[in-house]
Amino acid sequence: MSEILSAPYVLEYTYTRSTGPVVGRFLESLRYEVLEGVKTVDGRVLCPPLEYDEDGEPTTGEFVQLRPSGIVKSWSWVEEPRKGHPFDRPFAWALIQIEGTDNAMVHVVDAEKAERMRTGMRVRLRWADKKNGSIRDIECFEPIEPFLPGPVHLEYEVNPGEHYSAYLRGLEQGKLIGGRDPESGKVYVPPRAADPVTGNPTSEYVEVTDAGVLTTFTIIRIPFEGQKLKPPYCFGAIVLDGADMPIYHLISGVPHDEIRMGMRVKAVWKPKDQWETSLENILYFEPTGEPDAEFDSYKEHL
Repeated sequence: MSEILSAPYVLEYTYTRSTGPVVGRFLESLRYEVLEGVKTVDGRVLCPPLEYDEDGEPTTGEFVQLRPSGIVKSWSWVEEPRKGHPFDRPFAWALIQIEGTDNAMVHVVDAEKAERMRTGMRVRLRWADKKNGSIRDIECFEPIEPFLPGPVHLEYEVNPGEHYSAYLRGLEQGKLIGGRDPESGKVYVPPRAADPVTGNPTSEYVEVTDAGVLTTFTIIRIPFEGQKLKPPYCFGAIVLDGADMPIYHLISGVPHDEIRMGMRVKAVWKPKDQWETSLENILYFEPTGEPDAEFDSYKEHL
């Protein structure tokens, strides 16, 4: 029998595709290392952006810039890459949901070995060195290693300046010192170099009382790193009598459900032998029992 003949053939489709206004913008943004998605009419975000969602509804054309990271939803490991694959070493194809989006895109994860891959792992985008406005401007995604605690301890000295120093020295003596604008008469506690509204120097120091009006407040119920107090506790903005701006301090001595805007409060100080150049000389503010202030008297401080 004679030898069976064979010859190589190449199948090509030589046509030009228009990417359109949505996909076209997405690809052009990749050229500048910007990752974008598009909003749907029901408020979802799709990346890569599409002109129509899966139900055939047109998307809004409103673009959203996204963080270059995401979550692996599923993956398949390629141990022996073939010609045309993005790498000549083992890699993974993965469905990756970019943070802040509601769909997933197919791309490459450069994970070195299959043992590093898992569904749900976080990955970050790695940009190609040379970009041409195509999906290949995203070279691949790579695993984000788990974060390890790395506490930093920094010691330094603070120079509070002339005006804040006067305020701190006043606290050391059990006084609350403010700075007055001689033109407007406004008093700022702590004092500052100039009135933020008029720009006039606040050259005159005045003492204000340690009682005032609670204008706003928040009750902290969630613990966080470095917290000095155990939740729940209340922190509020207090406009002291004679002052025109609030200071912020702990509110105590009253059930949280009885704390209210306009409540009159007064400072509770540490024992005098514990006073330092610090606002912590005041332990907290508590209700005075006086009638609440009228809203119009403090509304400009909200």
